[in-house]
Amino acid sequence: MTPAHELQLSAFLTGKSEHTLMLFHHFIVEFGKVGDIQVEATKTMIGISNSHKRIAWLTQLGKNFVHVVFPFKQVYPDNLCFQKIAQVPGQQQYNHHFRMLTPEDLNDEVLGFMKLAYNEEN
Repeated sequence: MTPAHELQLSAFLTGKSEHTLMLFHHFIVEFGKVGDIQVEATKTMIGISNSHKRIAWLTQLGKNFVHVVFPFKQVYPDNLCFQKIAQVPGQQQYNHHFRMLTPEDLNDEVLGFMKLAYNEEN
């Protein structure tokens, strides 16, 4: 991560609750176990990338939750973890929305989708 990205990430995390920071760090550590990832802050969200593409976005760090969007090429409707699935208009991309409230929310099902996102081809 470049110093500029570290500064952006630090600014993004400033003022967040201890619980939310714990969830954020837990998510990053667990995703890092799937494979090598890069974490980069933008103006409005935090991107998670593997070596060739963005594989997830942290779109909200709330008072007691972390909201993650996984962009997939198809819909995965048979799940218990996504609160919403929406197609990006004009694209063959389906955003799968996951809200993590506790570390235990990263269960086997979610870890499976994290691995799928990491390994999905362009």
